[in-house]
Formats: sequence, structure tokens, C-alpha cells
Amino acid sequence: MSSLSLAIADSTTMLRRNLLHAARYPGLTLGSLGMPIVLLLLFVYVFGGAIGPGAAGGGEYIDYLLPGILLLTVASGSISTAVAVCTDMTEGIIARFRTMAIFRPSVLTGHVIGSMILTLISLALVTGVGLLMGFRPNASFTDWLGAAGILALITFAFTWLAVAMGLVSQTPEAASNIVLPLQFLPFLSSTFVPVDSMPAGLRWFAEYQPFTPITETVRGLLMGTPVGNQWIAAIIWCVVIAAIGYLWSRSAYRKDPSR
Repeated sequence: MSSLSLAIADSTTMLRRNLLHAARYPGLTLGSLGMPIVLLLLFVYVFGGAIGPGAAGGGEYIDYLLPGILLLTVASGSISTAVAVCTDMTEGIIARFRTMAIFRPSVLTGHVIGSMILTLISLALVTGVGLLMGFRPNASFTDWLGAAGILALITFAFTWLAVAMGLVSQTPEAASNIVLPLQFLPFLSSTFVPVDSMPAGLRWFAEYQPFTPITETVRGLLMGTPVGNQWIAAIIWCVVIAAIGYLWSRSAYRKDPSR
């Protein structure tokens, strides 16, 4: 077999391993999925009547909220990724893999692809819940493809970042904590309310952090409203985060001789 064939075969094996682990121990994955759904229910049915009309410009609040919740779903999925990677690094399985004639990067590749598959499934489930709750997008087929592409790109970026955080964590508990800032950033963006309604200092931060342009791009595509230049900032943020996560992961994976 060629080197490429061996790399693909080993990466596929590691992908199957990670998917089997997720199926056998679904608690962490379901927990990551549960929080976005709970927040969707909470903000639509509890707070939506108070803040909805203003945030949605007179429309249904769920139409404004759901695109941001989709980004929150991506951020939540990073916890299980970081924990899974850290668990592999601390339980000795990597030392065993090092004694085998396998494509070394396949361990990380399996984690990345497996985590992306699970996160994309979670995104589909959250969208389904939103549709049942009254979410009514006004998107063309092309708009749907664009929104799906942006969501896949940010999932890829955040997955690599979560892998890096898992690699540098000493324990699974530390890995779950180091990723928490990624979950809080959506709360300081345009996920729940427009940034114009925020105090000056917070508004500046919300405008220039990654979640706001990505959320506004997905929101515009799904609701058929103008996106403007937000999509450029969204793609730049996704590429930058993906590059940081990948390079950090590669460096951390090679740096520790025990790995």
C-alpha cells in the first residue's frame, strides 16, 4: 500500500474508534447538546416575550435567536473533544500506538473528523428542535448551502482548537475547564440581542470578537436578510482559528516525547 493509502486507512480506523467511544459513553456528547437546546427553550419561552420584539425587529424572536444557538452548539461540542483527546493522552493509549506501525497524525485526524461528525449531527438536531418551536427561515437553497458551509468551517476550526487544548491539559477535568471561555463568548455577541443595545465597552468587544460576524452571517443567510461584509470577517475568523488550532495541536503533539 502507498503512504497515502496507509494514512487514510489508519485515520479511518481511528475515526471508527472515536465514534464507537462516543456511542458507548454518550453522556458527555448528550450534555454538550443539551445545553443549547435548554437555552433555546429558556430564551424563547421564558425571556422571549420581554426581549423578543426588540431583538427581532418586530419578527419572531426564535428567528433571531436560533442562528446564534447553532454557534453555541459548536462551542459546546468542543468540550467533549478536548476531554476525549486529553483522556487518550493521559491513559497511556498513545504510548501503545507509538509502538505500532501506524500513521501518527491519524490519532488526531480521527478525533477531528469524529468530533465534526457528532457536532454536525447536533447542529441538525438543534435546527430540528427550532423548526418544531416555530423557526421559519426564509433561505434559498444556495443560502442554505452557504450557512451550512460557514457552520462546517467554524466547526472544523473550533474542533482543532479543542484538540490543542486537550493536548496541553494535564487531566480531563482541566481539559473541560480550559474550553469554557469558548462557551461564554457567544453570550457576549449578537446571539441573544443586537450589539447596538449593549453598553459602549461591551458593544466594542462584541463587534470585534469572532462569534458576532459568524452569527450575523448565518442569520442573514437563513433569514434572507443582507449579510454585507460580515461574511468576509466570518471566513477570516474561521481560517485564523483553524490555523491556530492546527499548528498548536501539531506542536503540542510532537513536543511531548511520551506522545
